[in-house]
Amino acid sequence: MATPFSDTPLSPLKTIAVVGLGTMGTGITEVLARSGREVVGIDVSEAAAARSVAALEASTARAVERGRLTGQERADVLARVRTSTDLTAAADADLVIEVAPESYGIKQQIFRELDGIVRPEAILATGTNALSVTRLAADSARPERVLGLHFFNPAPAMRLVEVVSSVLTAPQAVAAVTDLALELGKEPVAVGDRPGFVADGLLFGYLNQAAAMYEAKYASREDIDAAMRLGCGLPMGPLALLDLIGVDTARTVLEAMYAESRDRLHAPAPILKQLSEAGLTGRKAGRGFYTYEAPGSGTVVRDALTPLDGDVLTPGRPVRSVGVAGSGTMASGIAEVFAKAGYEVVLAARSEEKAQAAKARVGKSLSRSVDKGRLTAEAAARALDRIRATGSCDDFADVDLAVEAVAEDLAVKQQLFATLDKVCKPGAVLATTTSSLPVVACARATSRPQDVVGMHFFNPAPAMKLVEVVRTVLTADDVHATVREVCVKIKKHAVDCGDRAGFIVNALLFPYLNNAIKMVQEHYASLDDIDAAMKLGGGYPMGPFELLDVVGLDVSLAIEKVLHREFRDPGLAPAPLLEHLVAAGCLGRKTGRGFREHARR
Repeated sequence: MATPFSDTPLSPLKTIAVVGLGTMGTGITEVLARSGREVVGIDVSEAAAARSVAALEASTARAVERGRLTGQERADVLARVRTSTDLTAAADADLVIEVAPESYGIKQQIFRELDGIVRPEAILATGTNALSVTRLAADSARPERVLGLHFFNPAPAMRLVEVVSSVLTAPQAVAAVTDLALELGKEPVAVGDRPGFVADGLLFGYLNQAAAMYEAKYASREDIDAAMRLGCGLPMGPLALLDLIGVDTARTVLEAMYAESRDRLHAPAPILKQLSEAGLTGRKAGRGFYTYEAPGSGTVVRDALTPLDGDVLTPGRPVRSVGVAGSGTMASGIAEVFAKAGYEVVLAARSEEKAQAAKARVGKSLSRSVDKGRLTAEAAARALDRIRATGSCDDFADVDLAVEAVAEDLAVKQQLFATLDKVCKPGAVLATTTSSLPVVACARATSRPQDVVGMHFFNPAPAMKLVEVVRTVLTADDVHATVREVCVKIKKHAVDCGDRAGFIVNALLFPYLNNAIKMVQEHYASLDDIDAAMKLGGGYPMGPFELLDVVGLDVSLAIEKVLHREFRDPGLAPAPLLEHLVAAGCLGRKTGRGFREHARR
């Protein structure tokens, strides 16, 4: 019978055993040893234990070179670590952290053996990110002392640690491990037991959708990855990240998530199974979604799928002057981008006054660039001189490219395209900046749908490098080529995609945001913990709730509805909490309240 927790006082967590000395186990060992703990590294493989020690020696040597450790401190760290191939070496540990392969059979065997080895007061932690902590705890003779302790890779660098309680876990064990995480300089986030927890629960659904998008041949692997890096500021694209994590690992996590949620967004994309079973598991195998220089290398090399540099099959049309329709932030930003690149720009709004206000906004933006040293005063003045503000699209008669940046309302856009059709000269390219509406619906409002293309800039247009170039089934090859060539001249990175809801970025971003809302709605985790988890565990520049409040909850809801209508997937239905906040007028920063309170601007 298990000893009641209250009968056995907790000892300080000074001696810690790490079971499993792969990359993660080695990283955790380093973190613990550098904090002054005595660490016993245990692995059934002598070779794995030797590799772990070598990696630890190399890592601490680099720390000395960079001035982060002294030679003596390094020697002390290494002296605090010993390794063994026998689990009985954990007998004196205050805490055991298991980071064995993601298999119930392997982990349950380790926990059963530990029951007969460790002291009654020892805490047992599993590093799983996919399996049920409750199931592992229930199989132990001391379930109240079993919990999850999920570090992120690389453990020495990543600050997030998820502390996972089962319904059986004693609060004292959670408190002791949380205190340890804080002493290690980590940010502990307390979560309940469900597959993926917070960070991976949100991350892997997004990665799965990216894999499915690639499998459907909607966009190339390079364009999907570039879109998410440049459009969302992520440190890595989703397919490159899947290769880093391991395609097989991702498949295991998703299988566990799907088994619990039955959400189709978690059902592993078939390509993950195909790659896994072919042994193409990512960087560790030398090939996954990409091909690498060697197994374990992060250097991507060309393969049969790599696009050819400068491969232009169809030349574009000449573009010397550009019309921008609209008076909002996006329209003025796009006008600035074209003017800085040397194009003559006609900026048309519904009135002369609105057009002049939009041009004045460009002037202020250019002045800020001068103040920050990004632009000379002369270059800024020349750019502003290239913009002619007007109250009518009739002044688009001579432009080679007309870019629409008006309200995200299909009727408004169609009316504008009907006007552009009458006003613009034959051969002019007509582009829409829509982020969620069908481009072909704008094209059909004209008598020249072959000349219409999507050109989705990101806000703020002068700063954001990405443009999604959206071809409809009617877009002419030379029109597509024209926009690609223009993107090069305005120093934007163009990615190609077809005309379906969300294109690349929003189709991957907004389901992730919606899933974060569902976590709060279900009382699984707090806003602050979810935001911290994604920033610290995923390297995201903003947490999902910070981003939702910036984007606007009404805008987010509209995009969610479009995605749900287009793909008919129940998992894409907007979270009721989002609908309730929008109905209450809580739209984010612009109204002073969204998921959080904000000072009114």
